[in-house]
Amino acid sequence: MERDTPLHLPDLHISGFRGIQSLDVNRLGRVTLIAGKNGVGKTTLLDAVRVYASRGNFNLIADILRAREELIALVDEDGKEAVTPDFESLIYGRSLSAEFPVAIGPKDVEKQLRITVQPTPHPIALFTDASLFIDDILIKSEFLGKTHEALASDITLRPRSVRLQEYQFNPAIRCEAVGPGVIDNYKMAKFWDGIALTDYEDKSVQAMRLIYGDEIERLAFVGLETRSSRSRLRAIVKTRSQKRPVPLLSLGDGAVRIFGVALALANSRDGFLLLDEAENGIHHSVQHAYWRMVLETAQKYNVQVLATTHSFDCVRGFAHAVEDSVIKGVLFRMEKYDDGHMRAVEYSDKALRVAANRGIEVR
Repeated sequence: MERDTPLHLPDLHISGFRGIQSLDVNRLGRVTLIAGKNGVGKTTLLDAVRVYASRGNFNLIADILRAREELIALVDEDGKEAVTPDFESLIYGRSLSAEFPVAIGPKDVEKQLRITVQPTPHPIALFTDASLFIDDILIKSEFLGKTHEALASDITLRPRSVRLQEYQFNPAIRCEAVGPGVIDNYKMAKFWDGIALTDYEDKSVQAMRLIYGDEIERLAFVGLETRSSRSRLRAIVKTRSQKRPVPLLSLGDGAVRIFGVALALANSRDGFLLLDEAENGIHHSVQHAYWRMVLETAQKYNVQVLATTHSFDCVRGFAHAVEDSVIKGVLFRMEKYDDGHMRAVEYSDKALRVAANRGIEVR
């Protein structure tokens, strides 16, 4: 078995971040599966871990807000509209108070990332062809004694200069995010480029064999070009039963999802992999093998995986894979109460095994 290296997050605390007022998770594993009802905050938890891994990278925060459509429209002096990330929505309750900053990280307060979002001390107006900012917002990240500040206007209008400043800040942890949909060819090809002509290329194909056996021989990305269309990359697979390579997509969404996750694991070495709705595209009959692949590959590459699910088949497959393995896997359910308080209900190894074997609902 591969070395048992310490986890980046052995436990987790989140407070003041978007829809999470406060949440403590007492234990995380090499692979952690997060269950819970829709709207309880599972995806927000994954977003929080991305922000923590980036050490509060302002451009990543802006990208998350754009992806979640947390935007505001501004109007300049000529009446032109512009859309920019709404940084106030980063804060729980949209309360811009330095007294209660965002806190993300392990339960050890000294190791947490803290982010504050405040109005600047003096109102300013910044006119450009694109935007107008009045009463600009100051964003501050603090981690392990280092502080970094930027204005919302700088992040929106001059992201390159802000990014250059962040290179001098605390080194980020590698972090890849996948889901909830099937990985598209562009992202999969990018993952492939990250491991091409290395041992990880063969190991990613071996990960597929955990599910499909020796039927999978080789895999590659090739361009497809016609007179009427531009070249596009697609994944093709050489199988034992076919004389010619076939498109990976022809094997079904499950094959695409499984291989995409295997590639993402290889590209997340020594970092995090976040899987949103991890069950999507995976048939219930291969959930056990799928999670065995994730557990073994995560351990091999020193990746800490956090995944969300709505599916009991996914939970059951995960439970059986953990039962068969010495690699630490953790399941907890997120619960949210009417007063906004949240808690994480962890299932012990015994409870997880009983739930899987007896079909007890844990979502």
